[in-house]
Amino acid sequence: MSTLKGKVVVITGASSGIGEATARLLAEKGALVVIGARRLDRLEKLASAIQATGGSIVYQQLDVTELEQMKAIVRLAQSHFGRVDVIVNNAGVMPLSPLEALKIDEWNRMIDVNIRGVLHGIAAGLPIMKEQGFGQFVNVASIGAYEVSPTASIYCATKFAVRAITEGLRQEVGSHIRATLVSPGVTESELADSITDDGARQLMKEYRRVALPASAIARSIAYAIEQPDGVDVNELVIRPSSQLA
Repeated sequence: MSTLKGKVVVITGASSGIGEATARLLAEKGALVVIGARRLDRLEKLASAIQATGGSIVYQQLDVTELEQMKAIVRLAQSHFGRVDVIVNNAGVMPLSPLEALKIDEWNRMIDVNIRGVLHGIAAGLPIMKEQGFGQFVNVASIGAYEVSPTASIYCATKFAVRAITEGLRQEVGSHIRATLVSPGVTESELADSITDDGARQLMKEYRRVALPASAIARSIAYAIEQPDGVDVNELVIRPSSQLA
């Protein structure tokens, strides 16, 4: 029997990509899943599919840049399932561009979603987990948390920040609350759809010729969650075997 069975897991950015794949896999393994994202129609479709196969799931529209909305989805998990075992801070955006393009609105959007969104997930869940005496945060970063490439300066900066936040959280509360950083390499997702800069879009198209399925990252997230109490998987970096850097 999977040790995921009965665990209450909140997943942000669950309308597509890694978030959707994680919701499907965890529900299949018996977790009680709470999903949020901005696109309500996608959440409804995903929830119906999971329920049709016997999974337990509830959903709520969510913009992670709004703290009260993040608190609300955590309260939904509590009210529906009685507790919160795991929060997967997965929501993210990636509108890459050269710094000289000065796409300041896109910079701010990445900062708001990729950094502030993770902080809001922690702010919403940490008091509850401290009161429970247990819990886990799984923060989805990127290989961009370890290296910087042209057109990705701001995106990488946000992922470096997620890495730092996760490590700080682990050091502060790791005696009873687990903190895991999951850093995907090239993965199939809709992230690149937000790139408005023509040069960056072309670079990314070439970069993503070989990509992992989102299910590969979902399995990594499941692995971190299903470890026994007292085992904290701190960092996972997952790349296609052909991706050397």
